[in-house]
Amino acid sequence: MKASELREKYLKFFESKGHVIVPSASLIPENDPTTLFTSAGMQPMIPYLLGEKHPSGNKLVDSQKCFRTQDIDEAGDARHTTFFEMLGNWSLGDYFKKEQIGWMFEFLTKEIGLDSKRIYVTVFRGKEDIGIAKDEEAVKLWQEQFAAVGVEAKAVDLAEKNGLQDGRIFYYDETKNWWSRSGVTANMPVGEPGGPDSEMFWDFGAELGLHEKSVFADQPCHVNCDCGRFMEIGNNVFMQYIKTDKGFEELKNKNIDFGGGLERMTAAVNGTPDVFNIDLFAPIKGILEKLSGKVYNQDQKETKAFRVIIDHLRAATFLIADGAAPSNKEQGYFTRRLIRRAVRFAHDLGISKSFCAEVAKEVVGEYSDFYPYLLERQTKIIKEITEEEVKFKKTLELGIKEFERVQSNKRIMDNDPCSDLEDRISGETAFYLYQSFGFPIEMIIELAKEKDIEVDIKDFSQKLKEHQDLSRTASAGMFKGGLADAGVETTRLHTAAHLMLEALRRVLGDHVSQKGSNITAERLRFDFSHGEKMTPEQLKQVENIVNEQIAKKLPVVMKEMTLDEARQMGATGVFENKYGDKVKVYSIGDFSREICGGPHVENASELGHFKITKEESSSSGVRRIKAVLE
Repeated sequence: MKASELREKYLKFFESKGHVIVPSASLIPENDPTTLFTSAGMQPMIPYLLGEKHPSGNKLVDSQKCFRTQDIDEAGDARHTTFFEMLGNWSLGDYFKKEQIGWMFEFLTKEIGLDSKRIYVTVFRGKEDIGIAKDEEAVKLWQEQFAAVGVEAKAVDLAEKNGLQDGRIFYYDETKNWWSRSGVTANMPVGEPGGPDSEMFWDFGAELGLHEKSVFADQPCHVNCDCGRFMEIGNNVFMQYIKTDKGFEELKNKNIDFGGGLERMTAAVNGTPDVFNIDLFAPIKGILEKLSGKVYNQDQKETKAFRVIIDHLRAATFLIADGAAPSNKEQGYFTRRLIRRAVRFAHDLGISKSFCAEVAKEVVGEYSDFYPYLLERQTKIIKEITEEEVKFKKTLELGIKEFERVQSNKRIMDNDPCSDLEDRISGETAFYLYQSFGFPIEMIIELAKEKDIEVDIKDFSQKLKEHQDLSRTASAGMFKGGLADAGVETTRLHTAAHLMLEALRRVLGDHVSQKGSNITAERLRFDFSHGEKMTPEQLKQVENIVNEQIAKKLPVVMKEMTLDEARQMGATGVFENKYGDKVKVYSIGDFSREICGGPHVENASELGHFKITKEESSSSGVRRIKAVLE
């Protein structure tokens, strides 16, 4: 079964159960300063999980694009990808555990034909110190489903210590079966929703020869041991709690948040524990085999290179399409890093000619039926990815020259970070080459070996870990703010952004459109299309117009309508490819009319005094304004 077929089956199945199909949100979060990327299917749904009404109703289904920075350096195994699609179905206070478990079992066993005898399930063990009990309800519901097809479903605790024990349902603690964006309960900030979950695993079978013992020498195999036999294919999150100052309280509406990896589910249906063997990756694999003369899965090192290149260039293609062009900051830094790692791993396959554009075109071709905007933006994607590839090849040349300088101990200045005085490369120096030149540690080691000198790998690994921890923090954020933050100050600034956009259009022209925003409780940062630096007079005009509207005490009114109706009434919007059949349009008097997800004040008079603090360039053809409310 092709991945596109499985995606279509999933969306249509839940549509038949009364769900509305909604499109994927952008990989670049809208109005959320706390995280760089959309890294989970539930991320764009946070406002609605917290109680805001979704314009498409309370039963939704989608396939959400996701990107996770924490998997970049780990990419190369048979299962992890930095970019993936998360199949999701959502109940916003409608149905709960009974319906979800029944529908999911039906989808897996009847719609896509998975053998019920090879499906295993985990549930939440409970946590007494926070007053949340063992999820025996979910266990009972799963047992009913298995019993209906003649499969015994014994529930077992402490599976990670005692192995499978002829069980089919396993209790795990919160490190495995509790879901919130910030992980375990102790890490959840006030206002963060979460709940117990029930994960589903596919058993690839004993023929793998990995089932007798887990990767941990003193433990038998269990579904969470990562030995290779089992693979998680979906997670039913019972989003029913919210963290408060007093502890955990139940949400007004109990929600369902299901997430299932499209690539992994397709691998399960096709019986391959290597997700890179599914149809999505075959064309790219063919390109790389032709260019390199190597064959996938014949050599361990080369197979890792295949996987990294395939994953990274697919991710970079989608990131560029969603607005994250390669750069040295924020989202663009990761796009650049992906392309450079792909070029570096091509070295392991003996590929010397330019190849990134050819791969990117294949990605666009593979996905354009479901994501037609990729085809519309293909020229930009190819341009950006090719320029970065050419640039990095020059950087590699500089990196090699820098390495030669380092190993021969030539000082440029007294505090030169690369002036090792012994016949070795320090961890600090190795990390300098890695960070500043994008020079891969593997190549540093190879070159050092040729010169018969050592590299302090232990110290390098420590510095790399510190760097990765910072990357994870940047990606995961503190999980407050943006659309998930309904705080008074953030809400005021978000509403002010609507007034400012319309004021910019009136001062500069109708070509002005929003290119991104970052709103915290302290300030508003707003990117917009405009090719020239604004004059002080223009900035003052914008300020005056916004403050005039605030002084008029204009009401803020929300109406739901179709996207076509919104366009006909002149509403503006950002990332229009993300919108479903129905949208929310916020009008501020007759001055501003914009498609948006919130949050907003009820009257412009709540905003106070608007002041622009800075105007600067953001990127080519895009300006940036920073502003506050006084």
